[in-house]
Amino acid sequence: MHHQGVLTLPLVKVKEKFQITLPVELRKALHLDVGDMLEATVERDKIVLKPKAILDRAWHQMTDAMASVEDLAPNPHQSPKEQEEEIAHMVKDFRTKHYAQRRS
Repeated sequence: MHHQGVLTLPLVKVKEKFQITLPVELRKALHLDVGDMLEATVERDKIVLKPKAILDRAWHQMTDAMASVEDLAPNPHQSPKEQEEEIAHMVKDFRTKHYAQRRS
């Protein structure tokens, strides 16, 4: 239920081992999936949970891209800038293929 821009939810109970279950309305509103990370902080007398899924997904995509780069010796005729541009092109190609696979 929304009230002046605030999503009001049912109470959350602390269970054994201090576990809680996030209400479905909250999970849907924040597009949370199993395995997503939340950053927990304390602000005054409140526990604040911030989704970290976007950063985590970006990190995984970057590590996947880095793993797919072939270990080639640098072309001695390329400048460092040309080498960086070649690497950026390889990462872009990987991302394009990766997103195409995810959509199919």
